[in-house]
This record gives sequence, structure tokens and C-alpha cells, in this order.
Amino acid sequence: MAGERTYQPHDPIGIFDSGLGGLSICREIVQLLPNESIIYLADSRNAPYGERSKEEIIALSVKNTELLIASGCKIVVVACNTATTNAIRHLRSHYDIPFIGIEPAIKPAALHSKTNKIGVLATKGTLSSELFAITSRQYRDEIEIVEVEGKGLVTLIESGQLEATKPLLEEYLGRMEAKGVDKIVLGCSHYPFLIPIIREIIPDSIQVIDSGEAVARQTKNVLIERHILHTSDHHPRRSFFTNGDEKILAGFLQQIHLEGQQIAFRSF
Repeated sequence: MAGERTYQPHDPIGIFDSGLGGLSICREIVQLLPNESIIYLADSRNAPYGERSKEEIIALSVKNTELLIASGCKIVVVACNTATTNAIRHLRSHYDIPFIGIEPAIKPAALHSKTNKIGVLATKGTLSSELFAITSRQYRDEIEIVEVEGKGLVTLIESGQLEATKPLLEEYLGRMEAKGVDKIVLGCSHYPFLIPIIREIIPDSIQVIDSGEAVARQTKNVLIERHILHTSDHHPRRSFFTNGDEKILAGFLQQIHLEGQQIAFRSF
């Protein structure tokens, strides 16, 4: 395995995503683990991953992982549904660092649905992945899963045009509502930034579910198991790197109340 070393509590948490969507995961991790330092990679130049082949997704995930390992990270959070479903097995088999993935929250939606119909809004890369097929297959005998590809949403979010997603969301969510779903699972880490717009479109009777809080809890559990949780009260360093537009990154950080952190353009 590559990258073998001893990890320390003061080492940072590494997070990567195909752009800015993983900041929704980062927000939950910061809230739960305020003492942890963080290095975030926004691979906006290559977004969206969901329209790429599995081989490309693995190659990009390897690149991001190696950058985070080289930066001294003690754990890598793959804050991208598409990268998790297509690449995390490869990453875990090639690196000794612990990985936290993010998958659509089908299980809680299925267990709590009263209509036995749930919607999953995700990228093509996630919906067509083997891992998604395995996960969803466990529940298809009991519930109907309405899958809708959120085509075009990530590109608009990456460019900061959140309001421009509304016509697309009206179409995608309308398909689910017409099928009678009572839970909508957000299967892409970019989509939580659209929750205020989603709530304008769908009735209050439909619950929106994302995975951010669960990913943060799992990150904490693994750090505790590995004895590398940073518990001392200090001023953590949080660095955010993008190969896209720094101003858009800064705007998203302001939105999630993480402004004032180190932000830099980095070619990767």
C-alpha cells in the first residue's frame, strides 16, 4: 500500500469533492468537530464527475487523495457521491489512510416512508454505479425508488447560479411528486445548497434527506477508533484550495459561515 505512516491527532482532516458541493459535508464536520484542522480540495475544473467514465473518476480521486496525503492529512473524506460509488473501493485497497465515503441515504428514507415510495435525485455517475445498485437492491422489494438524474444542476451550482436551477428542479422534483414519494434523497453533495429552492417547490409533506450529518458522525467515530481525534482546544487551520474560481469558493464559504479561512487557487 502507498502512503504508510503514523497519523497524529493534530494532523488535518482531508476532504475532496468534484468542486464546491463537498462544502455541505465540510460544514457538518466543522460543527461536530470544531477542534479539527481541515484541508479541502475543490476539483472544480473537472466537475461534474457524474458525467465522466468510471476510469476517469478513479484517476481523479487518486490524484486528489495523493495531494491530501502529501499535505499530511490523517483521514480522507470523499465528499462526493459519484467518487464514493465509483472509486472508494479502489482507494481503500491502495492506501492505508482511512476513508469516509458518502452514499445516498436510501436506508433511512426507505425505513421511514409511509407511501413506500422514495425519490433519489443524483448524478448519472451515481445512479449507474455498482455500489448504488447494490445498496438500492436491498429495498426494492419493499419500496418503489424513483430515480431522477439531476442533469445540469452541478454545473450551475459550480458557477454560483443557484436560482437558475429552479426550472430544472421543478421538472425533476415534479416527476417524483407525481409518483407519490414522501421522501426525497439528495444523492449529490452539491444538492444541499439547493434545499431552500427545493422547499419552495415541493409540499411540506415531502421530507428532504441528505447525508452530511451522518458523514460527520462517521468521521468522528473513525477518528476515535484510530485514536487520532483532536480533542484539545486550539485554533484549527482550515485551508480551502480550488482549481476553479476563488471568488465563487469564497461566496460559498460565506454562505456556510466559514469565511475568513485560507483560500487559494491551486493547479491540480
